[in-house]
Amino acid sequence: MWFVLLYSRRIVLLTWLALLGAGCSRHARSADAGGAFTGSASCRECHEKFYTLWSTSRHGLAMQPVTEAFARQALAAHTNAIEIGKHRFRADAAARVIREEGPEGTQSYPMVQALGGKNIYYLLTPMARGRLQVLPLAYDVRQKEWINAGASMVRHFAEGGDEALDWRDQQLTFNTACFGCHVSQLSKNYDLKTDTYRTVWREPGINCEACHGPGAEHIRVCRAAPTNAPPKDLKLISMKAMTGVQRDETCATCHAKMRPITTGFTPGDRLFDHFDLVTLENQDFYPDGRDLGENYTYTLWLTSPCVQAGKLDCTHCHTSSGRFKFAGEKTNESCLPCHRERVEKATEHSHHKAGSKGNQCVSCHMPVTSFARMRRSDHSLRPPTPSATLAYGSPNACNLCHQDKDAGWADGHVRKWRTRDYQAPVLYRAGLIAAARKREWARLDEMLAFIGDAKSDPVFAVSLIRLLEPCDAPRKWPALRQALKQPHPLVRSAAAHLLSGDLSRETFAGLLAAAKDEYRLVRVSAASSLARYPPALLESPPARPVCEAAFKELESSLLCLPDAWSAHYNIGNYFEERGWPAKALAAYEQSMRLRPDVIPPMVNAAMMRARQGDIDAAVVLLKKAERVEPRHAAVNLNLGMALAEQGKLDEAEQHFRTAFNADPTSGQAAYNLGVLLNSKAVTEEGVGWCRKAAELLPQNAAYVYTCAYYLVARGQRTEAATLLQDARLRGVTSDQITALLAELQRPR
Repeated sequence: MWFVLLYSRRIVLLTWLALLGAGCSRHARSADAGGAFTGSASCRECHEKFYTLWSTSRHGLAMQPVTEAFARQALAAHTNAIEIGKHRFRADAAARVIREEGPEGTQSYPMVQALGGKNIYYLLTPMARGRLQVLPLAYDVRQKEWINAGASMVRHFAEGGDEALDWRDQQLTFNTACFGCHVSQLSKNYDLKTDTYRTVWREPGINCEACHGPGAEHIRVCRAAPTNAPPKDLKLISMKAMTGVQRDETCATCHAKMRPITTGFTPGDRLFDHFDLVTLENQDFYPDGRDLGENYTYTLWLTSPCVQAGKLDCTHCHTSSGRFKFAGEKTNESCLPCHRERVEKATEHSHHKAGSKGNQCVSCHMPVTSFARMRRSDHSLRPPTPSATLAYGSPNACNLCHQDKDAGWADGHVRKWRTRDYQAPVLYRAGLIAAARKREWARLDEMLAFIGDAKSDPVFAVSLIRLLEPCDAPRKWPALRQALKQPHPLVRSAAAHLLSGDLSRETFAGLLAAAKDEYRLVRVSAASSLARYPPALLESPPARPVCEAAFKELESSLLCLPDAWSAHYNIGNYFEERGWPAKALAAYEQSMRLRPDVIPPMVNAAMMRARQGDIDAAVVLLKKAERVEPRHAAVNLNLGMALAEQGKLDEAEQHFRTAFNADPTSGQAAYNLGVLLNSKAVTEEGVGWCRKAAELLPQNAAYVYTCAYYLVARGQRTEAATLLQDARLRGVTSDQITALLAELQRPR
């Protein structure tokens, strides 16, 4: 009775704060490169100028050893210790250590590597089993002060709370999360059995070969060529020979918040054959698409009208070493040749004096904000939208400069300056995102129309698709099946993934076609949904070869990061959906071994134990999860159902109440609480909870029927009939609803 609505078993594509793609791909192949990589110094003989520019660039200095000279030149003395929880930390730059004082005594952590440096130096220290961990203190380069590193890296959540990262968190482990964008030709050398790393790399920083490929053959053919007659084939990957999209996607492997699905990206490859991209379903974005947390540029870049028009790529403004080509007085030239008239009449266009900051294109179209003390430019290139500030609190360029004014003042000015209401489309898209985040499905038809329009911004369309997961309206399925045919692979993959909730023949046919898509991301997303279909259908003659190939790709993609707990959790979901319980439990257990403090694998393992009839084992797992996070909604919901199954109704009631308080949108918690309260005698409170469940999930026929049944038991027959009639008008019905409505309409 109780184990009917448990924690979702869908494959959760988890992303980490610092999970950037490149390290999981292009730099991970050095182990089998056979000496083909030669290092950046080998380029210097012929390319002295470029070597000099690179070696002093942020790419070249993406990671540096903390030598005595580095510490003396880059780090300042630290006087006042920083308290973090029960511990006090102080940096000793001269000794190159960070000292910790706490209840357990004192300890010193050596600084061995420094990440970044444009804004912040994050410092690494060696830990057990080969890990390099980001230390609890970081150094702010601009303010020249030591800071609490973890406190600056807050995670944002839908309910509005923020949570700082603990410095020992896996998300701050170099080997696991941030390695690929700070060193070159890395071999992770991870041993799953011992959970140990033997990580090595050719050199720190992003070197020439990271983007141009192995240099040995290039050096050989150039040395063999006659003087002044370079070989036709330089045996290198050429950025100049790439399309704009290829250049962007090569840069995106470090400058995007993504989830890798392979470890084999080579510069010039298609991004969505190797990565999935985080979009506005993530709370690190404001609803209008501005940055809130750290998003690494590329998602917003894809929303730029200039990029969507195919007239702009990264190398228009940036050199290969990352420098801005149009610094100083040349800043506005970055918008040439496309916007020549506006550049030549900049004061008229900007309404700011010549020579002022406000007269620079980037000030209005690429405003600078900060997160974790790191400054970043908005790469959507959109004009200021102070109306979005008024609606959603997102930053706008006007008030970033005019801090003594409010957004209403700014909105009045831009509306006076521009007769066209360019803010309206931004507000419309943001309104849909905000409504979907709040699960306000009154605008569902507008959302589906936006998704179905091939001219819609793909990032916003993908965001809406992903946010539709909790929506239980059946009319979303035809729209999602149609989205499988959209031109952008990210839209097709998002639709394929969400279609796991509709096991119809029509969806099966659409997913089978998607499993043959030209993009790997679409194929593995389709495979994750096909896994839910019965084996007889998957093994039918036309489907079998397609499904086998797609499942093979999916399994490989799910485990491309074997050191991530989420990899084993996700493949556990897949195994469970294929009907392989032993494999699924083993995967969940492996996930828990890697991260004993994460909730999803505990809950899913408990689900499996419960379905196998071992309620006691399920309760043990759920109690363990409760100790980790006492107010977790899914934990309390499932624990309530398990305890109810054991007959411990008072305990179960408290867990259902806790679950609903933690997630007031949980129709499942309301429903089970209502059923429990009515289990001895139908009460007004119990009926109220059942009514709440039917309101939260109005498409759930069981919830509607149960509420009506209890209303009848309370003598409220007219209200029960109205409830059932309204449900049928929405297309919600069942044999039970039909029978009860017929009884209520029968003359008495």
